[in-house]
Amino acid sequence: MAGVEALARWEHPRLGEISPLRFVALAEETGLIGSLTRWALNAALRQTRLWLDQGVRVPVAVNLSALDAQDASLPGAIADLLERWQVPAALLEVEITESALFGQPAVARDVLLRLEAMGVQAALDDFGTGYSSLGYLKQFPVRELKIDRSFIADMAVTARDRTIVGSTIALGHSLDLVVVAEGVENGATLELLRDLGCDLVQGYEVARPMPATDLMQWIGDRQAGSPSTMSLLMRSATTSMPSGRIDGAVQTA
Repeated sequence: MAGVEALARWEHPRLGEISPLRFVALAEETGLIGSLTRWALNAALRQTRLWLDQGVRVPVAVNLSALDAQDASLPGAIADLLERWQVPAALLEVEITESALFGQPAVARDVLLRLEAMGVQAALDDFGTGYSSLGYLKQFPVRELKIDRSFIADMAVTARDRTIVGSTIALGHSLDLVVVAEGVENGATLELLRDLGCDLVQGYEVARPMPATDLMQWIGDRQAGSPSTMSLLMRSATTSMPSGRIDGAVQTA
């Protein structure tokens, strides 16, 4: 298992399920995104502690917003949460988009460098949807490159997308980055990514988002499955919370 990615979900008692696209945007507009990010980090690390107490090391990734990347107090807050839950920093990864890095690149770089010094790794999320180059991105301490699902979805039937994905994988490897494909939803795409040398994949072909309480059962089912199933690595999980839940998505290699 490669790890899990925490996904925020909000089930309102009257309005039903509210899309993250809506409530994250509202949190950014109202200045509450920092509180939401800290809530997500706390929930994710609390769940990681529970897994550690069961004897299972599950790396967890948490998404940061553009405003989080400009928050100089974030590394200190993460250090406090790691100490609170007694979770090794190596089990936490933060995911950040290209556009989030370039609002105030010097501040974002400092935030990521401080996190790296603590042992927290960073991943570049939704790569290919922004305007940056890999040459520019090498200035930032990121360990992982996640190819956006818009390039992955049709690569089994579109030669141009296959070329883009293959080139991105090669360029990522040239910078010693781990390359992840997002949105893998069928076996044909998975096999193409294997052939192209992609390191990890994430998407419905591996597993749908699930509550954290279901993760150990999912792992057990995979271990009891076929060798081909066991060749996949996983990346996703969830945590139940009184006012909402953090769900996850699975990655494989």
